[in-house]
Amino acid sequence: MAKVDKIDQKILSELTNDSSISIPKLSEKINVNSSVVYSRIKRLVKKKLIKRFTIEINNKELGYGVKSLTGINMDSKQRDNVIQELFKIPGVREVSEVTGRFDILVTMYAENLSEMYRIVSDSIGKIQGVIGSESFIEMKTRTKQMSYMLE
Repeated sequence: MAKVDKIDQKILSELTNDSSISIPKLSEKINVNSSVVYSRIKRLVKKKLIKRFTIEINNKELGYGVKSLTGINMDSKQRDNVIQELFKIPGVREVSEVTGRFDILVTMYAENLSEMYRIVSDSIGKIQGVIGSESFIEMKTRTKQMSYMLE
């Protein structure tokens, strides 16, 4: 496990909130010299504590009003086929192999409930190797900062 100090924590926290922040603004915000912030970020990337800089898309503004987590049980011999077929479905964003009552959890987006129903029943239900599924429609999301972030 990599060790981070308070400056690294501040940098990670600020970049988590807004990865597009400029080095000068970030250094001003955390009260650390710009050259130090720049070298710290380079070091965090090199140590793979920062995997990448990205953006957060507002899916609802793009017309994806429904998010679902769908648990799927499958024939383990068909695992690779099931996962490949899932990624061919528009709206499927992430497939996670998990422990528990499901073999995989699929995160997906749809414009509305009717489209989500079609995806689950027509697309997922017809994949060879899928034994059964159960979907959970997201009603509301609340997030919390990770423990490495300062308050």
